[in-house]
Amino acid sequence: MQSVKQQQILGYFIEEAKEHLDTIEQGLVDLKSTMADAERVNELFRAAHSIKGGAAMLGFDSIQKTAHHFEDCFKILKEHSIKVDQRVEDLFLTGFDTLKALIVELQSPFGLREEAAQQAVLAAEPTFNELQKYFQVLLSGGTSGSGTMPTAAKGKSASTLPANAAAQINAILKAMLQLFKQGDSPKSRQQLIALCNRLIQVSPTAKPWVVVVQMAQRAISAERNSEGIAVHNTYATIAPVLIRDLKQASDLLLAGRTAEITASANLQKLVAPATTLRSAPAPQPARASTPKQVSIPLEPRAAARTLLEVFNKSQLIEIAEFLMKAIQ
Repeated sequence: MQSVKQQQILGYFIEEAKEHLDTIEQGLVDLKSTMADAERVNELFRAAHSIKGGAAMLGFDSIQKTAHHFEDCFKILKEHSIKVDQRVEDLFLTGFDTLKALIVELQSPFGLREEAAQQAVLAAEPTFNELQKYFQVLLSGGTSGSGTMPTAAKGKSASTLPANAAAQINAILKAMLQLFKQGDSPKSRQQLIALCNRLIQVSPTAKPWVVVVQMAQRAISAERNSEGIAVHNTYATIAPVLIRDLKQASDLLLAGRTAEITASANLQKLVAPATTLRSAPAPQPARASTPKQVSIPLEPRAAARTLLEVFNKSQLIEIAEFLMKAIQ
């Protein structure tokens, strides 16, 4: 019975932690906007604090330590007016990948293996140390441009990869794979596009790399089919192509062979314009016709039934996409 109870408590912790992770990730993806709203910064602090407390209660030392790092950093953001730049965002997001990976690992068949978890925490330590030092630089009036910078960052040219580039890329690709597995939704597509932006920031001056990642973004948001109806590429179609292309491109990037990076034929097809996919022009009507009118009941369920009876699957997807955009 105790084992069952422990599993229930663990399940509650994971579900709550995932909600807190969403809060943190949404705040970090556009940290500059988040900093303009004191309550959102407080939300980030509370989310990290809650994960830390839950992990401490359950004995997950690695998660507790990582969440504590975030809590300390968010406390600085709460108490000081820091001008957030790309470097701050990148360091935060790199640390976030570690925290998210640890919590995701809890759901694996073997659970969170402490030895591997501690190694992940040790690997993340330099990132949080660098972030803390960089906060000191910003608070003292330094900048990420030509002004004062942390010692670790001095002497880097614009084309030099970060020291943890491989870890960043692998973490991002794993996060993309998890999103693909979770199923299609407007939110997950936005998150995938945001992850692509993070891939670009790993080496924003490597043009072939940027081009391939931008094509991946277009494949995620592309809308087309052979009849010209606006339908998203399905995850089943784009996932294997994107993961393979991005992995091959990242391997070349890390090996210093940037000039060899190119998009595969399959990726190019995913972003091809709809007109190139049609075998023949759509027939033109002989005369103008009045669009068919449909009466929609005010009661939501009845309205949904009416739509299901009148429109096909592709049309319903288009309607749903329009409504999602309208209410955002």
